[in-house]
Amino acid sequence: MVKTPSTMLPLGTPAPDFSLPNVDGKTVSLDSFDGSKGLLVVFMCNHCPFVIHIADELKKFADEYQAKGLAVVGISANDVENYPDDSPEKMVEEAKSRGYSFPYLYDATQDTAIAYKAACTPDFFVFDADKKLVYRGQFDASRPGSDIPVTGEDLRAAADQVLAGKTPSEDQTPSIGCNIKWKPGGEPEYFG
Repeated sequence: MVKTPSTMLPLGTPAPDFSLPNVDGKTVSLDSFDGSKGLLVVFMCNHCPFVIHIADELKKFADEYQAKGLAVVGISANDVENYPDDSPEKMVEEAKSRGYSFPYLYDATQDTAIAYKAACTPDFFVFDADKKLVYRGQFDASRPGSDIPVTGEDLRAAADQVLAGKTPSEDQTPSIGCNIKWKPGGEPEYFG
């Protein structure tokens, strides 16, 4: 299990556009979240032990914060030829079994992951109502095998600030997880 940190995209970066298929077959784009108080974009997948470690708490977080006006979207960009557990069909099963209330999109070209400079799963990006990046950091300090409970405290603190119309502290700890499984020859320059 190789630990890969987030690239820590510069704060203030506008949310890169995307238009991707959801597990329900519908296309979801960045514009789908117009009018929200903020937006959380999570690069995630089905098989990563770091994602599995937080999945139940991420579901609780999404349910709670969507009700408060924060839009949430999950995106899987892994190479499914070499990692079939992350295929769109398996994503449908995962979303259903976990009870995800947010769109879970598949980035087949990996272009969206590259636009966000996503590096790991999970990789969290919180944008304010103007879709400017205000948080890119960890869910919390818990990791697989640690004795630290999964609470989502870091992400919750950032989301609370966004929902209050404030800017989260710039003191942010990078997310850590498995590297995105890039297609052969497709690893972006910023990665590694």
